[in-house]
Amino acid sequence: MSNFVLVAGAWLGSWAWDEVVPVLREAGHGVHPVTLSGVADKRDVPVGPRTHVRDIVDEVERLDLRDVVLVGHSCAGIPVGQAAELIGDRLTRVVFVDASVPADGESFVSAWWEGPAKLEAALAANGGLWAPLPEADFAGQGLTEEQIARIVGGATPHPGVSLADPAVLTRPLGELSATYVKCLLDGAEPGDDVAGLLTSERWRLVELETGHWPMFSRPGELARILLATAGR
Repeated sequence: MSNFVLVAGAWLGSWAWDEVVPVLREAGHGVHPVTLSGVADKRDVPVGPRTHVRDIVDEVERLDLRDVVLVGHSCAGIPVGQAAELIGDRLTRVVFVDASVPADGESFVSAWWEGPAKLEAALAANGGLWAPLPEADFAGQGLTEEQIARIVGGATPHPGVSLADPAVLTRPLGELSATYVKCLLDGAEPGDDVAGLLTSERWRLVELETGHWPMFSRPGELARILLATAGR
């Protein structure tokens, strides 16, 4: 059986996976949702360079997990992709869920789609924290009003230092065994960086007809995709 280590994106903690975890456990797998430092129930934990990478690696090592499937959603794909190469032969596969992927020397901020200056300004104006999205920004993402309220109600500001932390990779990301889950309501095609990685024979694309938060909008379908990766 596999051990799934689940890491949600900005503003969210381990609670974001509450509807995915039971499906994976019922199938007999170990499931370990992680809250990164500086958010949710770890909101008061200090965050510095590489903290989020260490959060993930430390969880794997603390529990002595093997046959690990690392799952990173949204901006958590950046620390997850770095942690993947650090846990060595404990790793079976990485799953990027509508996620950013790390590039050596680049950060989430430096690759921000509207330009790094805009995100840097937003962080500076909020004391170095990335404020959670308002309800209106979740429109068109396949979420019910109740699901949106749950996300907004549970979200906490995200530490900007983690978003500006340059990734450190010692080998090409395309060498990892990986699945990329593209949520189609958030854009029909992966970005150029992901498209390049998908040319690797080790990478696989799966499309999901929902928005950027599938653990809320389509938890059962997302769980089935994760279970399928455990069989590869």
